[in-house]
Amino acid sequence: MTYATLDGRTALITGAASGIGAATALLLARHGVRVALLARRADRLEEVAGKIRAEGGRALTAAADITEQRAVDAAVERVHSGFGPVDLVVNAAGVMMPNPIRDGRTDQWQRMLDTNVGGALRVIGAFTPDLVARAAEGGAADLVNISSIAAHLHFPDYAVYGATKAALTHLSQSLRTELGPRRVRVTNIEPGLTDTELPQGIDNAALASQLSGMFDAIGPLAAEEVADLVAYAASRARHVNLRQLVIQPTTQA
Repeated sequence: MTYATLDGRTALITGAASGIGAATALLLARHGVRVALLARRADRLEEVAGKIRAEGGRALTAAADITEQRAVDAAVERVHSGFGPVDLVVNAAGVMMPNPIRDGRTDQWQRMLDTNVGGALRVIGAFTPDLVARAAEGGAADLVNISSIAAHLHFPDYAVYGATKAALTHLSQSLRTELGPRRVRVTNIEPGLTDTELPQGIDNAALASQLSGMFDAIGPLAAEEVADLVAYAASRARHVNLRQLVIQPTTQA
């Protein structure tokens, strides 16, 4: 599918070093979007940016840990210096560290909260003024949050991860009441089983094996298929908001 209406827009994408974030950056760039790539791993960001530039696209990188406000502030300055204001923000950064709640892994709880909720909030707070200003000028302005079906479905030992994604989904719904009247669209996307680096955060051998078995039995989505949904939502006429989207493999119940 082609997305001609995306040409000339400017996007900020978190989690852009791999997975859904990287796939989204590559796809948007192929349709004329200038993409600012944000993630912790500078070397991986440069790899993604190199691919985009090799295809004739425009990309800049801003290595930053979204759990730190100073890092986000510095990234904002870099993005604005290189590309100016953005009109599309994609929150694709996230971590998944399941374990039984009885294990008391407060280190993992904090990291998931800081990244999946706090990090998203920092990015939203930093770039919402750009989106509101663009919408006021009559242009399309989009905030896209990548949540998870875990926001609604319950999986044993994934309670904290699911809670963070439920918070992100609820945040998207609430922000729509603030930003919708100002013509900024808020889209919440909840992928099911998807082939990304998220499983690398699992340090529980039994849960890692369980998830691997699900991948074998069900067959995951490709990150590019979720990215396609981001591009589709952002390319609709500016009065159309695809507010809540769930995407999962056909064989996943």
